[in-house]
Amino acid sequence: MVAAVPAKRGKKPRATTVAAPQPTGQVQSLTRGLKLLEWIAESHGSVALTELAQQAGLPNSTTHRLLSTMQQLGFVRQIGDLGHWTIGAHAFVVGSSFLQSRNLLAIVHPILRKLMEDSGETVNLAVLDHSDHQAIIIDQVQCAQLMRMSAPIGGKLPMHASGAGKVFLANLSDDQVTSLLHRKGLHSYTPATLTSPLHLKEDLAQTRKRGYSFDDEEHALGLRCVASCIYDEHHEPFAAISISGPISRITDDRVTELGALVIKAAKEITQAYGGGR
Repeated sequence: MVAAVPAKRGKKPRATTVAAPQPTGQVQSLTRGLKLLEWIAESHGSVALTELAQQAGLPNSTTHRLLSTMQQLGFVRQIGDLGHWTIGAHAFVVGSSFLQSRNLLAIVHPILRKLMEDSGETVNLAVLDHSDHQAIIIDQVQCAQLMRMSAPIGGKLPMHASGAGKVFLANLSDDQVTSLLHRKGLHSYTPATLTSPLHLKEDLAQTRKRGYSFDDEEHALGLRCVASCIYDEHHEPFAAISISGPISRITDDRVTELGALVIKAAKEITQAYGGGR
């Protein structure tokens, strides 16, 4: 915003730039420095000073002072003949302390419980077993309903016929899905199981579009499930959170509602685990 300063007698008015207010409780220089660190990290390599200054909306001189301070502390460094900026070793040292203290089940379990309370249905956490391409249940919060989904911890779910499995498949390309299907096949568990590669790929396309998968009695008759993926710091899917229950309660008009709940919970876990915002 540009504001006019009242003129002194005999002089023309001059313009001055009024700085945008900082969010309450933030230290301006610290906020700017941390944002620069984020942008350098997001460049996945190195980035020029002028580009960083442009992103930050700061003069080159101010940007350089901030980077020089972080360089002295080892958080960033300059490389190459052009003096581009990249992440320093000390940023890794600080960040790795988070990885050492990270406990997936401790992070996830309170979110699973809240999701169960919000949905009224059983909630599961599954991880992807790369060795045999199946989803494995590693945590569960059961609802209080007499009729409810109950699967053992350590139980395996088929990739093509479960909410967790299909949301993992949806993160693969069609060629990768085809390769996997050649190795695993499409076993039929119920009359609703998707045993046609074409129909499965169409379903996976819908999953990508919605952000959640939908198992409509494909693994067990009378059971429905919606699931969404959890991503790690490399933006790779490694776990999935799902809501499962009988078709009498997970009706057609509730699927979208439960899908939104499971997407929100998966995003919350992803961020808490370090998978980004």
